[in-house]
Amino acid sequence: MEQAESEYDILEELDDEATSYAISSHRWGEEVTYKEMMGLMKMETRKRDEVRKRYGYQKIINSCEQAMKDGYKWLWIDTCCIDKRSSSELSEAINSMYRWYQNAQVCYAYLSDVDELAVPAERDYRKFGQSSGWPEWFMRGWTLQELIAPKQVEFFNQDWAHIGSKRHLAPTLEVITGIPREVLRDGLVAKRLSVAQIMSWAARRKTTRVEDRAYSLMGLFGVNMPMVYGEGKKTFHRLQLEIIRVSSDHSIFAW
Repeated sequence: MEQAESEYDILEELDDEATSYAISSHRWGEEVTYKEMMGLMKMETRKRDEVRKRYGYQKIINSCEQAMKDGYKWLWIDTCCIDKRSSSELSEAINSMYRWYQNAQVCYAYLSDVDELAVPAERDYRKFGQSSGWPEWFMRGWTLQELIAPKQVEFFNQDWAHIGSKRHLAPTLEVITGIPREVLRDGLVAKRLSVAQIMSWAARRKTTRVEDRAYSLMGLFGVNMPMVYGEGKKTFHRLQLEIIRVSSDHSIFAW
């Protein structure tokens, strides 16, 4: 995505391995879709103004502004960069997601329910009662790979004030997520990990669709699967079979 306020094309397909880009990680709310973003400048004024007032549109603008400040021409954000009307495009995106986050120069993690200039170091059930006492971003399924895959993750609070990087916040993030700080700082290659250990990081996390509990873990295990929404918990069984196919780690049977 380039220059979200432009009157020309703002979405372009690029090679993630050859392009320098930033990427966004966030909790979904009232978002702007691919179709709406592509047709924004052709909308009647009333509809365009309605889209621009959305919480999700402001996230796009703030993400683009941060990327420009950091010297990046391109930003990828899942809400409007995937045409979810196309099952083939959605399947390709989900199977490529880990790589896209891994190849990004920086990931902006937006914590929409944090109003202070710090990631909380202790549980606060008064403020985060619906997400086990932690900001909701840390309790969602997809954000696990979005935390681990990128080399650099920068955290922002609800006002888009910078509150720290993954590297510097590693001790606090280890307490919140259970992920060893070595992995947070240097990725999955930093430590010998069992399948069960990686699975444990996802145990308390939630996804809107039950199938996404499995799909959101594919990149962490280096496997791919076709998307079959509607099959429910069978998706996790397929994930286990794919992991068994590429790994001799028997700890998977603990799950």
